[in-house]
Amino acid sequence: MFGYINPDRPYMFVKDETLYQAVYCGLCKSIGRECGQLARTSLTYDMAFMSALLHNIMQKDFVVNKKRCFLHPFKRRPMAQVDDVTMLLGALNTVLAYYKLADDKADGDKLGVFAFLYKKGYKRTLKKHPKAVEIIARQTTDLSALEKADCDIIDAACEPTAAMMRDLSRYVLGESATEHTDGLCYALGKWIYLADALDDYDKDVKKGSYNVIYNYCKQPTKQQAIDKCGGEIKFIFNALFADMREHLANIKFYYNHDLTDNIILRGIPSKSRRLFYGTEKKDKKNEQKQS
Repeated sequence: MFGYINPDRPYMFVKDETLYQAVYCGLCKSIGRECGQLARTSLTYDMAFMSALLHNIMQKDFVVNKKRCFLHPFKRRPMAQVDDVTMLLGALNTVLAYYKLADDKADGDKLGVFAFLYKKGYKRTLKKHPKAVEIIARQTTDLSALEKADCDIIDAACEPTAAMMRDLSRYVLGESATEHTDGLCYALGKWIYLADALDDYDKDVKKGSYNVIYNYCKQPTKQQAIDKCGGEIKFIFNALFADMREHLANIKFYYNHDLTDNIILRGIPSKSRRLFYGTEKKDKKNEQKQS
C-alpha cells in the first residue's frame, strides 16, 4: 500500500470521520498484536479503507469503544475492536511493507535498511497465511521483472499490483468474493500503481529510477509529460474510475457504506486531480496533521 486512497474530507459525515479513525486505530492495534510493535509504523489509511470495505461485504460489523494506546496515553480515542479480519489485514499490511522495503534495498535505496522492522511480522504471517504471502511474493517478483526489463507499456506495468489486490481481496473475503469485488479491487490496484508513478515522476527521473509513465512519455518533468501525454493518461484514470463505479454499484453491502462511497466516488477522483495539478505536498501535510 502507498497511502493514496483517502476520503474527500470536506464532504465526509462526522460519523464516518469517527469510524474511519476508529478503524485505523483498530488496525494499528491488530498489527501490534499480530506482528510486533515496530510493525505498526507500516500502517497506511489505504488499509483502513480496505478494512471498512471488506468488513461490510463480509457482514462483519465493527464494535467501537473508546480506549487509550501507547501513542495517545492521555486521551481515550474511538477504536474498532480487534477481530479476525483486522488481524489478517494487519498482517498483510506488514508483509506488503516488508516486500516494498526489501525491493528498495535491492535497488540500492537507503530506506531499504528499514525492512528489518517488519521481518518478524513477515515470518509470523508466512506461517499463518502462506498462500497470501505467496500472492504478494509472486506479484512482487513479476513487477520487479517488468521494471528490470524497462517496460514502457502502462497496462502491463500495472498488472502485478492490480492482480495482487484482486487476489488478496479474494483471499480475505473467501466465499463473499464475487466478480464485482474482484473487479473493484483490480481497478483499485491499477489506480494505486499509476497514482504512485505519477506522484513520483520527477523524483524517479532525478534518481534514474524506473517509472512507467516516464518510459511512455519520455519527458524530463511531470508537467512536460502531462503536456504531451496528459490526454492518454487522464483517459486511463477515467476508465479505471468508471470500472470502480460500475463494480461498486453491483456489490452487496450489509451496513451503511457512506464512508467507502466517499472514498471511492469522491476521494479517488479528487486525488487524481491533485496528482495532475500539483497540490500533493500541501495535501500530505494536512493529512499528517489530521492523523
